[in-house]
Amino acid sequence: MKKFNLFKEIIKANKKELIGAINTGKTFAVNYKGEIKTPPYADKEILIFEGKYSAKLLSALTPPTPMKIAEVFGKNYQIVEDDDRVLIKAFSNWQELIGLNTPRSSYDDTTADGVADFSNKNLEEIGWQATEFNINYRKLVELAEEKCEGITLCIEQEEPQYQFSGLGFIFDDDEAEKIFFEYAKNHVENMMETQKEFDKENLTDDEEDAAEFFGLL
Repeated sequence: MKKFNLFKEIIKANKKELIGAINTGKTFAVNYKGEIKTPPYADKEILIFEGKYSAKLLSALTPPTPMKIAEVFGKNYQIVEDDDRVLIKAFSNWQELIGLNTPRSSYDDTTADGVADFSNKNLEEIGWQATEFNINYRKLVELAEEKCEGITLCIEQEEPQYQFSGLGFIFDDDEAEKIFFEYAKNHVENMMETQKEFDKENLTDDEEDAAEFFGLL
């Protein structure tokens, strides 16, 4: 998986397409690639903005003023209009982006408590069973970020102190399921063979269920 760090990334949108979406007066979004999207959004769509523009009603005596794209995005965005492009920095709107993107994310790593579950039911089942043999969700997330295709939408900085908050999007859940299962199965098998507390006769009911899930009983 690749990190998309909003502290560093500048999203580039096509100015003509963006103005066209704004002028519809309907809800639209911009994804992390700078593409214009409209609801309903695709599974695993990663958005850096969602909103709509309503023109202010003016009296007959008030001269019209040109629309400013920055006003559509609001104060939490840095906007630069550059010929046929609009350059967007979105890190200041991170808290709102968490709520916007969480429903389509694979896992939430935005709190101090760390990752608590996976949105995909098959990945979550593997994670739940694996905890019986001391495999935590953090390890599976690290495995996904090393071996799977996807994006971690995040804010990450080193100075003045380290800060990280992110949402993970695994693009191929079937691939991740195979990677998670194989890793967990090998780990559980090794523990059952090398640690007395995990001998078959010493397993708790929950540990037995997990061992059966991984095909080891």
